[in-house]
Amino acid sequence: MVMENVVALITLAALEIVLGIDNVIFIAILAAKLPKEQQARARQLGIGLAVVTRILLLLSISWVIGLTDPLFNIIGNPISGRDLILLVGGLFLIGKSTREIHDKLEAPDHASHRVQRAATTLTAVVAQVMLIDVVFSLDSVITAVGISNSLTVMIVAIILAALVMIFFAGRISDFVERHPTMKILALAFLILIGSLLVIEGWNPEAAHELHLKNYAYFAMAFSVGIEFLNLRVRRSSQPVQLHNRPHLSQEETPPTMVSSEQQTG
Repeated sequence: MVMENVVALITLAALEIVLGIDNVIFIAILAAKLPKEQQARARQLGIGLAVVTRILLLLSISWVIGLTDPLFNIIGNPISGRDLILLVGGLFLIGKSTREIHDKLEAPDHASHRVQRAATTLTAVVAQVMLIDVVFSLDSVITAVGISNSLTVMIVAIILAALVMIFFAGRISDFVERHPTMKILALAFLILIGSLLVIEGWNPEAAHELHLKNYAYFAMAFSVGIEFLNLRVRRSSQPVQLHNRPHLSQEETPPTMVSSEQQTG
């Protein structure tokens, strides 16, 4: 019995780390919008909230199981509470990631910069993290219940995975910030994950039968592998600089904002 719990603990902790990577990426990208001195705190708060959310869901597992009961139908398709959470969370993830890509690649104007600067606070980041934590935690908890029957093992596995993620969150964030293509890839992964959540929320049976997550994770791993090769081959080249609105002051103007008249004048 003890050996079974140890195996379940190791397996669960490993799965929690894998399932938590997308959450860590999302937290790292949001935290990067804050001043440098607040970023580590935002990452720790985000991962800490994820742990609390998972433990609370585990303690109310009967309620989580009840979320699978249909609430209403849309075009003949039954939608449960869990499906609704996945649909809303997936759409939020797609919209948020698309907007982040736009902000990183399009030239910012001062008016929109002032609006975004005012909105980007630690409280705003934590609120968005809390919303997406609920979505990611559902899959995590359901996976945990399917592997172990011991609540203690599940909680310990979640806490161990969180400690590992907190330890590596800063390194992941710094690496993504140093390599712009990795940041865009990470945002593209979040769009892909958001799409999977929408599909799973709309038709979970089809999503499981087609093993869509396996294809998605393979595509993500393959893309990251190719990008690591690119980084190794092109180590000497200067990376393109993405826009980073929150760290610009109103007096500063990015190079891309220089008009053609100023360049020729």
